[in-house]
Amino acid sequence: MTLSVFFGCTFIAFGPAISLFLFTIARDPLRVIFLIAGAFFWLCSLLLSSLVWFITVQISNKESSSQQKGLLIFGVVLSVVLQETFRFGYYKLLKKANEGLLMLSAEETMPISIQQLAYVSGLGFGFMSGAFSVVNILADSAGPGTIGIHGDSQHYFLSSAFMTMAIILLHMFWGVVFFDACEKQLWWALAVVISSHLIVSCLTFQNPQYVGSLVPTYIIMFLMGFWAFICAGGSLRNLKLCLTCKDKDFLLAHTRPR
Repeated sequence: MTLSVFFGCTFIAFGPAISLFLFTIARDPLRVIFLIAGAFFWLCSLLLSSLVWFITVQISNKESSSQQKGLLIFGVVLSVVLQETFRFGYYKLLKKANEGLLMLSAEETMPISIQQLAYVSGLGFGFMSGAFSVVNILADSAGPGTIGIHGDSQHYFLSSAFMTMAIILLHMFWGVVFFDACEKQLWWALAVVISSHLIVSCLTFQNPQYVGSLVPTYIIMFLMGFWAFICAGGSLRNLKLCLTCKDKDFLLAHTRPR
């Protein structure tokens, strides 16, 4: 039973993201490089937030429960702000890299569009975020032990897997909207991205009331997904091509350099 839970939760959490990687990124070396770089930038934000968290915990009063709770909220807010700061830094770096690639390219068009960069980097952020959030949970799900034997929720592993899947996809959507907002200088859109990231992160405080965290998270995910679809230039025709797979590069087909 434990192995079934392990593999089931793993496929739920990473199945959609791995499918997107295999069908839209794996065959293009340039996209793979940008995805790995995006994952590295997320790791840098985690390292910095962990360092600040470690220092603040050491200098705080560990006997004060209210202070420790405040530090937990501070840690979540700091982590989100740093992730979005590093996302902006990665955007600026990619703009410079794309200009350099254009100079080296024999063609007059960019070798990879800004929409594709946003999609790939967002998926890189999501992969690394999902891995760090669920890897220990998946290790515990392999056993030994039985979840809920002491009266706790039996949906812990399943809920964690669905939350991880939502976070990975949200990072992809946030990346597309974030890059589009930077390109068009829509600062209110940047604020919405950061605010929604904060809301989703703070919703995890509702656990173990999983309905209170999962339902709003998935509502935000679908809304951000629709917004990202519009930002990427999505239309009914593009959606039809995607669903019927009539284009080899059916995701982001309209932004493929010609």
